[in-house]
Amino acid sequence: MKEPLRQQLEHGLKQMGLHYSVEVQQKLVHYIQLIARWNKAFNLTAIRDVEEMVSKHLLDSLAVQPYVEGDTILDVGSGAGLPGIPFAITSPDKHFVLIDTNGKKTRFLTQVRIDLKLDNIEVVHQRVQDYHPVVDGHRIYFDVITARAYASTDDILSSTAHLQNQQTRLLIMQGKLDEQITSQQHELIESQTLDVYGLEAERHLLEIKKV
Repeated sequence: MKEPLRQQLEHGLKQMGLHYSVEVQQKLVHYIQLIARWNKAFNLTAIRDVEEMVSKHLLDSLAVQPYVEGDTILDVGSGAGLPGIPFAITSPDKHFVLIDTNGKKTRFLTQVRIDLKLDNIEVVHQRVQDYHPVVDGHRIYFDVITARAYASTDDILSSTAHLQNQQTRLLIMQGKLDEQITSQQHELIESQTLDVYGLEAERHLLEIKKV
């Protein structure tokens, strides 16, 4: 089953202008197979069919990959690890923090980290509002903060404000486009329509920064 899924993934990636090694593709397929296996007990996603996960999880997440610049990325409300895990698999040189309040989901993410040998991710079971990372006495700000199907844009901006500086870019994944931002501390840089192979539904990306 793994090779047909990899070929399906490879075809979708090519249609989107994305190219990854066979080894990376195999690891991405292994990841969604782990989701399918754990889904029965942990209810990680409403999507049960692993073939559907190729487009609705992997390709949907990787459509945003070209916009991820910087070395430290926070994936808020990571859930089953989307988009954080696909990003971490395809960008082993970057560091990812995946945060979620659901203990079952963070246990799954920890197992994915072990099974796929993803040394570049850190899993945090906590409310993002209570997450205050410090290194050598200095507060940590992230280069990129991502969120997919997590909360309203304003809620994401406010709950992660203490983890942002002027250089931080927030990448908010949406279905139907909603560019409204009420926060006076943020501005929309641009919005993008994402072309995800195999998906007919609207997909958009908002890129936001602190003023």
